[in-house]
Amino acid sequence: MIEYENLGQFNRPFFDELLGSFRDSLERGWFVLGKKVEGFEKEFAAYTGCRHCVGVGSGLDALILSLLALGLEKGTEVIVPSNTYIATILAVIHAGLKPVLVEPDIKSYNLDPAKIGEKITPRTGALLVTHLYGKVCDMGPIMETAAAHGLRVVEDCAQAHGAKYRSKKAGAFGDFGAFSFYPTKNLGALGDGGGITTGDDELAEKIRKLRNYGSGMRYRNELVGFNSRLDEIQAGFLSIKLKKLDEINGHKRDLARLYHDYLKEDFIKPEVKEDFFDVYHIYSIRHPERDRLRDYLLNEGVKTDIHYPLPPHRQDALIGVVDDGPYPVSEEIHKTILSLPISFFHQEDEILKVIEVMNRF
Repeated sequence: MIEYENLGQFNRPFFDELLGSFRDSLERGWFVLGKKVEGFEKEFAAYTGCRHCVGVGSGLDALILSLLALGLEKGTEVIVPSNTYIATILAVIHAGLKPVLVEPDIKSYNLDPAKIGEKITPRTGALLVTHLYGKVCDMGPIMETAAAHGLRVVEDCAQAHGAKYRSKKAGAFGDFGAFSFYPTKNLGALGDGGGITTGDDELAEKIRKLRNYGSGMRYRNELVGFNSRLDEIQAGFLSIKLKKLDEINGHKRDLARLYHDYLKEDFIKPEVKEDFFDVYHIYSIRHPERDRLRDYLLNEGVKTDIHYPLPPHRQDALIGVVDDGPYPVSEEIHKTILSLPISFFHQEDEILKVIEVMNRF
């Protein structure tokens, strides 16, 4: 059986260093906002090309705190992709703002810059763009639109660690970049964790206060804050894996190239364009008989996943909260998309086997 993901195997090359880092934290007895968090924040800020990184409790918290730090009035409209994972939309709701769904581009699966203007109103305050599957959005025209309308920009970078658009990395375009370090990510912790990147000193300080009860000084609370802090143990793990992130991304790009080169044209493959450096957190193809294909692959010993089977506007939690559409592009993507094995632990012969099986479908 070729597994879709196996985190034990993914992390096996890091076992000795991870155990050493855990032992060090255990012996020092410092578990919250210490040297390891500070160290990782500096390392990840440098990696992304940003002045600051602030570690928080999760990717969802990174999104919520980023939106809150912008200081938008309650009920302000925030444009989000209609095919994103629900966390992006939940963040807007939890921040007291109104999500407005905009369709993606059918080829890139990312927010279509040409469609943003249709949804901008006098109540629009921000764009929350999602770099889906490991591909950065088309940030040139997106940033031009934001500047023309005076809109703030938050990047949902949960799936785009190290991905680039015109040599600039995800998280370095907008006011904030919100990252998840969930264990399955290309840069994943061994539990939940998140980070926020920014080039703005004042916004970074505001985030640091918001994550820690609104406090910049012990027992002095300036903001109505939260308890959302990346812990020392996870920060230590992330520092270890950050050193190998480019290798992880490179391996996944090599596996993706096999799919690109050898999968039959019956399958709609991810778009590859010159200005984009994709890191393939997820390698998704589309096929009109997706469900039958998935069953066939499982019977042939290949596990797959679907990201995502149900579009956000059809989720029970969002009925009556977001406009119910129509969203034909999003519907088509969710109905036909299938995620193939592409983990750091997969070897080329396994991917060639997946390709051979798929080409017989």
